[in-house]
Amino acid sequence: MSLDDLHLQLRNLREDDYPQLKSLMDKVYADIGGAWEEHTIRKLSREFPEGQICLEDNGVIVGVALTVRVVYDRFSNPHQYDDLLGKRDTILNETEGDALYGLDVLIHPDYRGYRLGRRLYDARKELCIQLNLKAILAGGRIVNYHKYADEISASQYLERVRRREIYDPILTFQLANDFTVRRLLHKYLPEDEKSRGYATLLEWSNFLYEPADTIISARSRNVRVGVVQWQMRAVESVEELLQQVEYFVDALSSYKSDFALFPEFFNAPLMGLTDKGQQMDAIRFLASFTERFRREMSQMAVSYNINIITGSMPIMDDGILYNVAYLCRRDGSVEEQRKLHITPHEKRDWVIEGGDQVQVFETDAGRVGILICYDVEFPELGRLMAEEGLEILFVPFWTDTHNAYLRVRHCAQARAIENECYVAICGSVGNLPEVPSLDVQYAQSSVFSPSDFAFPHDAIMSETTPNTEMLMFSDLNLDELRYLHNEGSVTNLKDRRTDLYSVVKKWRS
Repeated sequence: MSLDDLHLQLRNLREDDYPQLKSLMDKVYADIGGAWEEHTIRKLSREFPEGQICLEDNGVIVGVALTVRVVYDRFSNPHQYDDLLGKRDTILNETEGDALYGLDVLIHPDYRGYRLGRRLYDARKELCIQLNLKAILAGGRIVNYHKYADEISASQYLERVRRREIYDPILTFQLANDFTVRRLLHKYLPEDEKSRGYATLLEWSNFLYEPADTIISARSRNVRVGVVQWQMRAVESVEELLQQVEYFVDALSSYKSDFALFPEFFNAPLMGLTDKGQQMDAIRFLASFTERFRREMSQMAVSYNINIITGSMPIMDDGILYNVAYLCRRDGSVEEQRKLHITPHEKRDWVIEGGDQVQVFETDAGRVGILICYDVEFPELGRLMAEEGLEILFVPFWTDTHNAYLRVRHCAQARAIENECYVAICGSVGNLPEVPSLDVQYAQSSVFSPSDFAFPHDAIMSETTPNTEMLMFSDLNLDELRYLHNEGSVTNLKDRRTDLYSVVKKWRS
């Protein structure tokens, strides 16, 4: 047969296709009884038409995938093929089932080698996603096991097929199509002499599956992040600076942002209101306003219906000074993240100490984390967050020079790639000569993505003009991350060699 003569079409099976289906099944399944009865196929096509898929070439059916809906908790555990059958060989289809079960995939012998089975499997996966079902389950025959049954056990056979030391036409194909073996099934199909009655319980998990929720409580998968590249300027009062904050929150909310991100130490101009000459005294003066900023920015989050990452501010706790960022959710709740790694300047001139843990926060627009400036330069923190399902990492920073900024930027880009998440960095600009150690700023706020086909070619979602006060918006699709985690060109999270190395947190949750 010439490739030039092929004219393939994928469609759903119809009841009047039975004669062609019977001919194909009798040919492919001659060793286990041939085709299903006509009434079986007709009933299945009526009850679940979208699950019965065929490939035809010039009007002739050359490939078929038969599928039913089942209850995941029932069929993800040991079972036999007969558990799928009712009286008179009717196939039991659970109309409210939360998983697909692959009954058969068969390709005409003359059409093998064209990867038509992959097309049918991909169509099944797409159906699983469209119906928002948990997974595809299947009992897979191991048809070459009879050649090795006198030498090795069935479980040893599976392992050798996995290592590609043995070729099994069904199992090898299924493993290549992203199915995993959950367990070995005994007496699955007793009449299957080639498999000695064994089968594999295979599963493909729908990584886009969302449990049923009301529309109101369902979490958005399209998220808009708003970033404030903040201009450092002298102020006359706390009220004046809070007015600036509210102006930007209002503006970001007007553009339907889900998050507002401010820079590290954005309220540092308040240090200019004190006549205390020592830097250590000035930063503690600034810390006296932190509770007010936390309270008022939380009120803004509720009033403007936006989640706010407050940048960072100093806070006194039992006589110890920390650098803290708050997540003010729009439902009124507040979380905090303290900076863990303290720069030499912060230690020497301000006597700041580091916090002792990082965490991932659940929000109505994704699972987020916060690393303050220097913290993003330590990859262990991002990895710990990734293991807890991090989707968006927020990095408020303050840097004075271009090379300091580049340390933050390049490390943030690395965190986005290695942890397969979005990273938003936000800094301040301008001059503040009234405040020692904060007299100059350099920033180009940005949002970075992983580096793969679903994202911009340079892995930069958005970025500001350097050293200019402005707002920046970036629309992030969280589902693209889920595709990447499972089907990316590379899958950094899945491919970690945890048999060789790991990152372990030492604090108690």
